[in-house]
Formats: sequence, C-alpha cells, structure tokens
Amino acid sequence: MKFDGRYYGQVAVGDTFSEALTVTDNHIIIAARLIGDFNPLHVNQAFAEQSRFGARILHGVMTAAIAGAPVGNYFAGTAIAYLEQNNRFTAPVYAGDALTTSWTITEKIDKPKSNGGIVVLAGTCCNQNGVIVLEANAKMLVSNA
Repeated sequence: MKFDGRYYGQVAVGDTFSEALTVTDNHIIIAARLIGDFNPLHVNQAFAEQSRFGARILHGVMTAAIAGAPVGNYFAGTAIAYLEQNNRFTAPVYAGDALTTSWTITEKIDKPKSNGGIVVLAGTCCNQNGVIVLEANAKMLVSNA
C-alpha cells in the first residue's frame, strides 16, 4: 500500500499545509460516547442554552483531534510517532462550524539514529468567521525513507 506522506528530507522550515472540516451535531454526540464526557455543555441543549456559550459545544479534546488530523495526513506512511501536541483553546466550537486548520513547519531536528528527524510545527484552527478556536504546537518524528 502506498501513502503520499512527506518524508523528513522532503519538508523545510516555512512549509505550510491545511485541511478543513465542518463540525456536525454527530461529532458532538459521537465525541461524548467515544470519550465518556457527558458534561451537559455537550449533551444537554436546554442546559447549554443557559450557559455562556448559548448552545452545545464540541469537546476540547475533539477540537484538538480535528486540528491534529492534518499532521497525520501530511506525514501518512512516513511518520514514526506523533510525539506531542500542545493546545490552547481560545473559542468554543459549535455544530455547523466550518473549521480550517493550518500548520507551519517551524523547526527540524535531525535524528540520524532514527533515520529521520523531528518536525516541529505551529498551528491554528479557525472557524468560518476567521475566529481562532485553537492554537497548537506539535512534534512529529518522521522517517527519511
């Protein structure tokens, strides 16, 4: 099976990539079931309407997963390990939000013993109004071949 992921030697500091996804009500429901977080901000419309958010919101961990997915796709088949992703949540995500996550490679750290290196990234995830809902930094250990 062939994947189109980038190898360590194929990327450079300053390279960017992005992906978009529209969040649906199903994302919120499945997230609650998947991770076992049934906070009423996520699953109870009446409660959420009375909250500061005015409606049910997507779980932060799912927003982080959506934001991290483009990294996995960019290095599909070439990644050795997703080492870390640090997130700062800056705005809520609602069903119907069209999220675009953009990543920039900020550093490369050679790791000859692993036949590749660590790719350091900075990312933002914005909704359809240009509001940043998440800022992130990540590190991926990537193969050279």
